[in-house]
Amino acid sequence: MHKEGFEKLQKNNTVNCLYPYILRILSERPAHAYILRKEIEKRFGFRPGNVTAYRVLYSLKKEGLVEKTQKGRTKVYRLTSEGEKELQNVLEFYKETIRLLG
Repeated sequence: MHKEGFEKLQKNNTVNCLYPYILRILSERPAHAYILRKEIEKRFGFRPGNVTAYRVLYSLKKEGLVEKTQKGRTKVYRLTSEGEKELQNVLEFYKETIRLLG
């Protein structure tokens, strides 16, 4: 029973909530969706779904947190200043959550 609860917690904070991971990577350099998926798997140890990263990027763009440019046929995303602020909000949220749980 406890194992299932932990696995659900893990999934909800990784695969089901990609945007903090995408914001973190884009804070370091612009990238396209394929690179973001590979980087998430390499750095954070889980594999996002094929379509999920694209849906999250679309939402982040709609909210003004990322910008999209076209380089040939490749769409490259970069963090906006609002996206940088959002990443700081996310980091503070997790720090405060850890403090409260600790």
